[in-house]
Amino acid sequence: MNRTPVNSSAIVSVGYGHDSMVLEIELTGGAIYQYFDVPESVYREFMSADSLGKYYNTNIRNSYRYVQL
Repeated sequence: MNRTPVNSSAIVSVGYGHDSMVLEIELTGGAIYQYFDVPESVYREFMSADSLGKYYNTNIRNSYRYVQL
């Protein structure tokens, strides 16, 4: 999945599969996670959040099934 670099102290890049509803997040420590069944509206809110790290911790991290790559 192609990820886009983001301006965040906690997150390096973010990718989203519109058809698969998979959100892929690369953290600054190098870990990459894929979150499943993430609605596009959540992805859009995430990408427009004032703090990507805060949004991730509050709305994504413990809310969706995931795998670490």
